[in-house]
Amino acid sequence: MREGFGTVESWKECGKKCLVFAQNSIMRRIGEERWNLFKRNVEFHLAISGSVESYGDPQPLPGGRLAVTIECSGCGYLKIGPAIEALEKESEGLGAAFYWEFIYSCYRLMRIYDHEDALQYEEGMREMAEGEEDADQQYEFPEVEKALPECIRRDLKAEYRGRRQNARCRLHQAQKSKHKSWLLHLRRMQRLARLNVGPQREYLDTFNYDSPPLPSLLVAFEERDAITACFDEEGQQMLEGSSEPALLVFFDPKNPTEVRNAIRSVTRFLLFNQELFELAEELTQWEKDHGSTPLDRSDSSVRTA
Repeated sequence: MREGFGTVESWKECGKKCLVFAQNSIMRRIGEERWNLFKRNVEFHLAISGSVESYGDPQPLPGGRLAVTIECSGCGYLKIGPAIEALEKESEGLGAAFYWEFIYSCYRLMRIYDHEDALQYEEGMREMAEGEEDADQQYEFPEVEKALPECIRRDLKAEYRGRRQNARCRLHQAQKSKHKSWLLHLRRMQRLARLNVGPQREYLDTFNYDSPPLPSLLVAFEERDAITACFDEEGQQMLEGSSEPALLVFFDPKNPTEVRNAIRSVTRFLLFNQELFELAEELTQWEKDHGSTPLDRSDSSVRTA
């Protein structure tokens, strides 16, 4: 109530039940529209608790501290290839710049699965196959590099490294692009990704997880491309151990500064993902309007969970 989440009226409407009051207040702050956007695109679970799991068992937090966790149990999906192609047709290098800045912004806040993960998976497959006779016949290698758009393959070469470093300037020069709404979403994501809200990963030294957070987003270039195939293979093992939360913030509820820092951390995460999935839906609609029928990956058989 002190931070504006709930009111005396809502306390009475909830029958003066603390848990119901807390849940309703938090949901009201998230907002129904944003909540529905997430439900259409990703599976996030937000919890506030006085304990955090370690080796699968809940460990109480000392001193009455609380933890806010957001876990992802089913990742979102973005087919970005057609958007890159459209931007490249408008201006050479614009599509690649859009991709690199999109990836960099996501990396700052959350774990995603993209071409780098797929390349590492392919490299691991080839290392395991080394020395085996007829390895090419026994293994079906994904050939990730061939699945990349030409502009992305080019930028991965050492002599073009400067193009990646200048991606932000390239986007800034394209403010009058006919796809400016895509660039506006990305610009807001960049700002949120650079926002400093204080330390969030202090738990790494205290709690124990088998793996990093599950990916919140699969970024592919085309439907059923090599990146998607690698993800679907790796995704089968992603739930075998305990994974870090996508976001974890500790705070003392008696300390207003810590409470506000926690609110800012969670708010930044939610706002970033709102921009991300609004962009994803906009790109999907653009594909439909231009004669393409994107693959529906909302079925649980093709998602992490």
